[in-house]
Amino acid sequence: MRIRSVEFLGVNVTPKTNWSFLLVRTECGRTGIGECTLANQESLLAAEAGRLGANVVGEDSRNRNGIARLVPHAPGGLVAHAVLSAFEQALWDLAGQDAQQPIHALLGGALRDAVPLYANINRGANPRTPEGFAAAATRAVQEGFRAVKLAPFEPFIWEDAADPAMRAAYAQGLGRIAAVRDAIGPGVDVMVDAHWRFSPGGAARLVQDVAPFSLFWLECPVSEANHAAIRRLRGMANDRGMRLAGAETLAGLGAYRTIIEAGCYDVLMPDIKYAGGHGEIQRIAALAQTAGIEVAPHNPTGPVCHAHSVHLCATLPNLLPLEVQFGETDRFFTLVNGHDLRFDRGRATLSAAPGLGSVMDEAAARLMPWQPMPRPWLDPRLG
Repeated sequence: MRIRSVEFLGVNVTPKTNWSFLLVRTECGRTGIGECTLANQESLLAAEAGRLGANVVGEDSRNRNGIARLVPHAPGGLVAHAVLSAFEQALWDLAGQDAQQPIHALLGGALRDAVPLYANINRGANPRTPEGFAAAATRAVQEGFRAVKLAPFEPFIWEDAADPAMRAAYAQGLGRIAAVRDAIGPGVDVMVDAHWRFSPGGAARLVQDVAPFSLFWLECPVSEANHAAIRRLRGMANDRGMRLAGAETLAGLGAYRTIIEAGCYDVLMPDIKYAGGHGEIQRIAALAQTAGIEVAPHNPTGPVCHAHSVHLCATLPNLLPLEVQFGETDRFFTLVNGHDLRFDRGRATLSAAPGLGSVMDEAAARLMPWQPMPRPWLDPRLG
């Protein structure tokens, strides 16, 4: 199956959200799809997709080891890693279509009939008050989710913490968490994503302040590069009954090896859009398992990333629930055809169709080209 073309396709789905995809077409007429969503980097993703395509047209799509190998120190950084990860996803889609088997079968077989999910309610919370977050969490629980996650601390950033507005933002963040916990009760897990907003000292205070809410995990409190601080925070969190989670933007086994050996996290969150794709995350998860570390892949974006993540997660023994973006847009369920991606009482069912089992509705996608985001979800200084 020789590659005929590689195309970037950016799609605008909300006033704050674009999704980015890669379409890999073969000379025999098949199309494989992957997702490379990276907020505010769409023009760079398109350029990198063009560069990659120029190098791989004419290659055999079955030669993943030769043409989709992630090199972590490559100068393209996360943009290049995202495009290569999407390319690797698309090659698995093509391989499954060729073999007439679902991707999870080619990855060694599913260990479970369905993949457990947790609801990221962050973008579905409107208004962004404690009451708005509580209502979003309640909706998720009513639909069968037994775990929810929120990112409550916008617009707090520790470098500006002396500003009274930042202190108020921190207090409001704690209020949002308290409202969610009160709304859904003790029987549902709550996770909090801090989006690297804190200094080590501020994060230590954060661990103490969120302990009364009985979090399942606290995620990304400080910069991923600060291994010593992360290790200390993990100990503090564990002493209070919480896991520490992170590492959602790292790429390649080597990057994860260093944080595993440093004892940074209880839960690793490799993203199939960035870490290198299916094969690399299976290797990351296997190394994590040797250290007693659980894996909960990062997956808060579009339907193609989700569909690939479900295939992958079905094969991982040390799996915690997979993230899904809850309540952001119905386009998540309508932009692709094929296997039904709708959540089944907090679970994702497995596709038995060849390849990914989901096909892009290209005509609909092209009616909504990606748009520059003047007010993105995440502060540009954080990503």
